[in-house]
Amino acid sequence: MAPRFLALLFCLISGLSSACAQEETKGAPAEPDNAGELRARIASVEQLMPRLPDRGAALFFLAAWKQRLGETREAIELLKECVALQEGFDPSGEPAFSGLKGTKEFDALVDRVHRDFPIVAQAHQALVTQEKDLVPEGLAYDLMRDVFYLSSLNRRKIVQITPESRTSDFVPGDQYHLLPVLGIRLDPNDGSVWANSFEEDHGRAELLHFDVSGKLLGRYSATFPGPHGFNDLVVRKSGDVILTDSLSNQVYRFSPGSKTFVPLVLHRTLFYPNGIALADDDRTLYVADALGVLSVDLAGGVSRDVIPGPRSTLAGIDGLYWHNGSLVAIQNDIGSPRVAAFRLSKDSSRVTQTVVLENRTVFTVLPTTGAIRGNDFYFIANSQIDNLNGDHVMDVTKLESVRIGVVRLP
Repeated sequence: MAPRFLALLFCLISGLSSACAQEETKGAPAEPDNAGELRARIASVEQLMPRLPDRGAALFFLAAWKQRLGETREAIELLKECVALQEGFDPSGEPAFSGLKGTKEFDALVDRVHRDFPIVAQAHQALVTQEKDLVPEGLAYDLMRDVFYLSSLNRRKIVQITPESRTSDFVPGDQYHLLPVLGIRLDPNDGSVWANSFEEDHGRAELLHFDVSGKLLGRYSATFPGPHGFNDLVVRKSGDVILTDSLSNQVYRFSPGSKTFVPLVLHRTLFYPNGIALADDDRTLYVADALGVLSVDLAGGVSRDVIPGPRSTLAGIDGLYWHNGSLVAIQNDIGSPRVAAFRLSKDSSRVTQTVVLENRTVFTVLPTTGAIRGNDFYFIANSQIDNLNGDHVMDVTKLESVRIGVVRLP
């Protein structure tokens, strides 16, 4: 979810240098302190690239990392190839390329993307909070109580919101001394609430469990070496919780009975696993990372990359949800964010139709996650995570009420 974007945002911005006089190198950043890590990441993706079903995703992230290293000419060439595939990557919203804005080549690429993927404005405001300093991350819907749960990174709590926008604390921030709270999901058996929390600066993470009144039932940490960043999660009918760990690049199965975390064995290395969804059959799992979505047969233990098909991408997904044979996604790491629905084939191996639900509007300023209520998708429109640095808000004058948008699902 959002912490990846937040961490990259500050890393990228801090790495940018002043524009050079020549057009070719304008906006090239000074080499960052983590140059070695970036080069290792580049090598890993280049090695994986021949086996990835989404070449555009690899090209986009390679371009961003190259630009962070100051290799602007290579970054531009990679971007040209990426944009030519017409998958939906929009470099105008990627902080790594902010120094390139105003150059002829870069602006031409952005213009082409905006012609290929025009504005889509279908959402409207459904909910709004009075508190402005929540900096929300996770959203969940409780069908039995008809309320939404909204997690807060800044206030380290969970609030509940009625369909009329009446807001109250479900878990007060000062009650259990929580870490920043991220993904939230309900247990399908008893309606209890599971939530992930982690503090990125120290790599500390906890899986939290609350009853229907907000009372803490348990808090669980991984016992093996970190750092850990518990991000999003799903809850199976058996009671098992499956969660993404964005800092260790793992997906874990947590058993409430044994209280142990066991990593899933997947067919490839993950790059910041984030969103996660469970199909109605309770056995097909979908895991999103920077480069796409993996499907996992929980019964057989077999995983594979979902094929996005031509002119489509499953990369950069934060919130991920299953709905009637489709994956609903908030893609906030493909440059400019968007909300989209991906119809899957009967065997769930590939995307057969991509529908962009919201793109380049006030509802896609900085969305993170959402929740499905009937045939409507509610989502956080303005998370404001770009105004959060570690455990404090950088500019309180820029804080605003949290807006929850809603769009009808196809």
